[in-house]
Amino acid sequence: MSSPEERGHLLTEQANPKSQNLDQLSCLELVDLFNQEDQQTVAAIAQARQDLAQAIEIISHCLGRGGRLFYIGAGTSGRLGVLDAVECPPTFCTPPDLVQGILAGGASALLRSSEGLEDIAEDGAQAIADHRITQLDVVVGITAGGTTPYVHGALDAAQGRGGKTIFIACVPEIQVPRRADVNIRLITGPEILAGSTRLKAGTVTKMALNILSTGAMVRLGKVYGNRMVDVAVTNRKLEDRALRILRDLTDLEREAAADLLVASGQRVKLALLMHWSGLAAEPAQKLLTDHHGDLRQALAANF
Repeated sequence: MSSPEERGHLLTEQANPKSQNLDQLSCLELVDLFNQEDQQTVAAIAQARQDLAQAIEIISHCLGRGGRLFYIGAGTSGRLGVLDAVECPPTFCTPPDLVQGILAGGASALLRSSEGLEDIAEDGAQAIADHRITQLDVVVGITAGGTTPYVHGALDAAQGRGGKTIFIACVPEIQVPRRADVNIRLITGPEILAGSTRLKAGTVTKMALNILSTGAMVRLGKVYGNRMVDVAVTNRKLEDRALRILRDLTDLEREAAADLLVASGQRVKLALLMHWSGLAAEPAQKLLTDHHGDLRQALAANF
């Protein structure tokens, strides 16, 4: 094995002066220090607001044209991408292949650390080939320290195929430059435990992914007001949520809302359109389809 490249200059690898006596703190002092340092995650999101907005615009545009969104990473960064991807189908009733997480080492790396695989750029490129990335797709490369070869190999391959690329890192561009359609830098400073990027870097990455996926789904018409009207009614909790959405947005009592939900085939958005338009399920669904699933547009066209 060749000697590793020096990484001590990276912001995510540096020692935090505020935690030099970490091993001497009381439990309460530990909690307070974590709380103080975690405030930087909110500030980092605010600093990256323009880039996050641009990324949402690109993602929603590509998905609206039939493309897909891929998160790719290794270790904590990759696991966070998988986590965000798997939450999209139940929240927004999206097909499983619309938003996908690609993790170095595959599914087994979710449960068992396979950190050595992050050093193989060719594996990242192969993952892009395996998923047949096209110019309609968006690939979000996630690497806290910015240097992960697996991620860079994937982004290079995606760009070679004409795909849109978004780069997320927690180090300044001057430390790790990267060509991408959007370059999102989430600067939270050195970790309390030096180099442990599952801490602030992991937290701010999860926050950013929440914003990207939710923002894109809002832009795609999968939300009405602040309600998840495309929620997949797959268990009792989600059925209750669906009924409360119908009750809150209409004048229906719970029993009538339940009947409407059944008539719509357990589809909240369709149920709302049926109620407000007076249309039966089939013509209401056609109206929705004609307007790309956007409830507001469908309603405007019907009245």
